[in-house]
This record gives sequence, structure tokens and C-alpha cells, in this order.
Amino acid sequence: MSHPDFAHLHVHSEYSLLDGANRISDLVNACQRDGQTALALTDHGNMFGAVELYKKCKAGGIKPIIGCEVYIARESRLKPHSRTQNPYSHLTLLAKNGTGFRNLLQLASSSYVEGLHFRPRIDRELLSTHGEGILCLSGCLSGEINQLFRAGKQTEAERVAGELRDIFGPEGMWLELQRNGLNIQADANEALVRIHERTGIPLVATNDIHYL
Repeated sequence: MSHPDFAHLHVHSEYSLLDGANRISDLVNACQRDGQTALALTDHGNMFGAVELYKKCKAGGIKPIIGCEVYIARESRLKPHSRTQNPYSHLTLLAKNGTGFRNLLQLASSSYVEGLHFRPRIDRELLSTHGEGILCLSGCLSGEINQLFRAGKQTEAERVAGELRDIFGPEGMWLELQRNGLNIQADANEALVRIHERTGIPLVATNDIHYL
């Protein structure tokens, strides 16, 4: 069955080191077989596969969507990582134009040059400076909003969603629903839907793909 109006927006390749198992050529072939017309790449903390994605998607008639699942420090990228004082969370970012692509490159570079401690990290300050042209998805269970839900901090989760909408604009922030067979995801999805109903921040479904 073909699904031409569906695109995977949260996808990891072998460039998500020690985590993803996909080769980009295999992902493009799978899109072709399924009749999908676009494919995003959101590797962990890097954009190593961006050029390969672009070339192989273009050769295969697939629209490439270049992105990154960044590690974002709760307080500052300039402070060492700490699970209690300065933990990091995940955030899914997609370039919607050339400006967004350049800003993603800047964020990824800064994460290694300025924020590297245990992981290449950015922070809200960098997002505010380099958010133009980028679409933001709220992330997986390791996203800050879902982490706050899991800690019972519903009000704080909604506050963070609002802060991200302020950075990326009313059409640039999406609440990311996932269903990979984990019970905790169902609870998180219900909480995200409640935020959607109260704030109007739109919903998007992703699969957090790590293998074909």
C-alpha cells in the first residue's frame, strides 16, 4: 500500500553513532517502495549524513528534509553536564529552508566547539539566536517536555512548550506524538494532547526510527 501523503520526520541513520542502524541508501529505497515522497534525517547531535541524504534522495526522486535531534542543556551548554544540576534532553529540529539549514549547521558546530561534555550540547540561548528557518518537534520520551510529564510536572511541561513556541513561532513548534509499543508513550501522548487543547500548539506523529 502506498502512503504518498506521509513522511517520516524523526529518523536515525548509522551516523547516530552506536545508536542507529540505517544506511541512508536503504532508507531512500524503502521510501520509494512505500510510495513516500519525502524523508527526514535527524541523527543524534550531528549532521554528518546531511550531504549523503541530499544526494541520494535527489537521485531517488525523494524530497530530503535535513534535520538533527540535538542534545539541549537544561541550563547552559557552557556548564558541565550534570544529571541533577544541568541535565540534557532531546529536541528534534528540521530545516525548512536555506536559512534553517545554515542555522542547523551553526547549532551542530557550536554544540561540539562550545558545548561538548559527555554529549555535544546546545542550549536555549543558541536556539534563540539560530532558530530562524527551523521547525521544532518536541522530541521523544527523552525530550524535556516528556521528561517533565514523567516527573509529574505538568505545569512546567506546558511552560517549556510555550517557550519553544516563542522561539520558533506559532507555525514552527509541534508536539511530537510517538507510538512504539511502550506504555509510557501512551501516557505522554495523552498529556501532549492536553497541552495541544489548551494552547493550540499543533500535533505531529513520528516513529523515532532507528532501524529499517
